Amino acid sequence: MALKKSLGFIDVFSIAAGAMISSGIFILPGVAFGKVGPILFISYLIAGLFAMLGALSVVELSTAMPRAGGVYYVVNRSLGPLAGTLLGVFSWVAIALKSAFAIFGMAEVLFLLAGIPVLPSALAMTVLFAALNAFGAEKAARIEVILVLFLLLIMVAYVVLGMPRVDVARFDPMAPFGFNAILVTAGFVFVSFGGLVSVASIAEEVKVPTRNIPLGLLAALGVVTGLYVLLLIVTVGVLPAEVFRGSLTPVADSARVFAGKPGYVIISVAASLAFITTAISGIMSASRFPLALARDGLAPEVLGRVTRTRGVPLLALSLTAVFIGVMLLLPLETLVKAASTVILTANLFANLSVIILRESRLQNYQPTFRAPFYPWLQIASILLFGFFIVDMGLATIEISLALLGAALLVYALYGRRRGRRESALAHLVARLTNRVMRTGTLEAELREIIQQRDDVEPDWFDHLVKDAPVIDWTCEEGRAAFFERVAAEFGQTLQCKSEVIARLLEEREAESSTALSSFVAIPHIVMDGEGEFRLLVARCADGIAFAPGSPAVRAVFVLLGTKDTRMLHLRALAAIAQTVSEEHFEEAWLAASSPARLRDLSLLSKRRRQSST
Repeated sequence: MALKKSLGFIDVFSIAAGAMISSGIFILPGVAFGKVGPILFISYLIAGLFAMLGALSVVELSTAMPRAGGVYYVVNRSLGPLAGTLLGVFSWVAIALKSAFAIFGMAEVLFLLAGIPVLPSALAMTVLFAALNAFGAEKAARIEVILVLFLLLIMVAYVVLGMPRVDVARFDPMAPFGFNAILVTAGFVFVSFGGLVSVASIAEEVKVPTRNIPLGLLAALGVVTGLYVLLLIVTVGVLPAEVFRGSLTPVADSARVFAGKPGYVIISVAASLAFITTAISGIMSASRFPLALARDGLAPEVLGRVTRTRGVPLLALSLTAVFIGVMLLLPLETLVKAASTVILTANLFANLSVIILRESRLQNYQPTFRAPFYPWLQIASILLFGFFIVDMGLATIEISLALLGAALLVYALYGRRRGRRESALAHLVARLTNRVMRTGTLEAELREIIQQRDDVEPDWFDHLVKDAPVIDWTCEEGRAAFFERVAAEFGQTLQCKSEVIARLLEEREAESSTALSSFVAIPHIVMDGEGEFRLLVARCADGIAFAPGSPAVRAVFVLLGTKDTRMLHLRALAAIAQTVSEEHFEEAWLAASSPARLRDLSLLSKRRRQSST
């Protein structure tokens, strides 16, 4: 059962922003300050810029394949089921860890304000936020929008009121631990920018994903990065270093300095809202990974079941909530490192997938947003994310290896025999070795994704194209031989004899050429009988001259119909004319790798669809 499309631009923006604004700014700076010093805001800026590099590739992939599971889904289609299983498990763990981090932050605030024990309150909140998601993505997103907008308003007020109180002397020395500490800390705080993975995982539920995913995600990332930098400049400039270094609520402590107890309370409320938004969006996003794995046969089928009324993967949601509850037992720094590691890994795989998909030359890989500076941006991103992972230390590598082992176990026990799927990597190997891919299942899946993404409702002509024979022929024998080939194809399914069909095609051509242009011809005849209307599609590699001295055409659409289908005949001519007049049609026609890809050019045409009545 498909997930319901209910999320618009403001929902995508709020889910992405809400997934980023939480413990990453309200708790983590106190831990990170001890690693880098006053130049902490530069580490956050670097992390935000690198997140933008990853986001550009994630957006491209999400507009090409807006499906539940996001980056996992794409990696599975680009690198195969083994890599897909690895990243599916990694991404699920990443967002669940980030959600646990946010819930831990909320529990810490409650402890400081009301003395409520951290672990019991954290577990209770995990259950509450999972229950909110059980009502469906649309209702959860409505709550998210309200909370995020209020949160952004408080953060802007903090910057405006706090900036005049900044003491420049608190920035001296600016970088006491050197340049490498800045980069290491950037990797450490990268968890603060995990929202892009969250949005990619819910792409299937976004209305008009070709517009709302790029705008919502990139806008959220830009706004959040800017606010992070400004908030940290204020916090470093207001809070004494010895207080900052030992604080788990540095922004609230800073607000107390320039706005008294009301400022402390308001920022504590803002932090609580931030933790809630991250937890809600995180649980929603993380639960889509078990769903996607189950759909592909890489996890038990029961995890892919969706409730009929609200379209919620209830079992996957419950499993995610249980996992988050277990993760709350981890120490804070381990939680942060683990989350950052797997989010960095997801970004690395996203950039690698863009390279594989583009170089595979899949005809139906058609993102509406393309990451710029290809392939240099992707190569640089892979190297940077890899450096961050390694530079975070041995504990990070150990965490990665442990997750790798868990993912391999899942694949070996369940997915290896059930998750066989054609990948873009196989297409790339086939292209490099001049071999032909026989199945074309990935191209067919991508075609269906594009039709759903663009809300293309197949009409009668699309069904006609699906049933039409497609021939890919050199046509070097000329027009007469081509018509005989066409007649032989139709003669197998029509009562009319093939020699009669060939004669009618020649007679029609003798009256006037059916070549519409130097590239396209539409031979068409009327036969005896009733209720028959057929189409044949042909590519002629060497071209056919349909009239003496005329250019040799390479795209031929042959129409055969009885007298009572004349109206369909006229409508088919109009549909073909719209299809062949599209930009780059000739280039795509000649580059199509198989007859099935020739058919797809018509099925994915942007022409205006009509009913058959």
